Amino acid sequence: MKKISFIDSIRSPIITEKATILSEQNKTVFKVHSSADKKNIKKSIEKLFKVNVVKINIINQKSKLKMRQGKKSFKSGYKKAIITLKKGQSIDLTTGI
Repeated sequence: MKKISFIDSIRSPIITEKATILSEQNKTVFKVHSSADKKNIKKSIEKLFKVNVVKINIINQKSKLKMRQGKKSFKSGYKKAIITLKKGQSIDLTTGI
């Protein structure tokens, strides 16, 4: 298995209604690399955003079958991580890295 760098392990933030509700509980949701693990994600979040990570939950979103104009296609799956930060800290997703 290839070793991934800490910048490559975080793909993009997920900004949805559910993720916005989680941000009130000091949590942030990111799409991550499929081979990233909790230790790798924690290290990269702490280096990039200079915050303290308390807990990480990882969810594998499965690919889904879609019908488009009578043809079958697949919506690709991905891995996402819900990051819980130390109380009083937050990540501002509107600014760049």
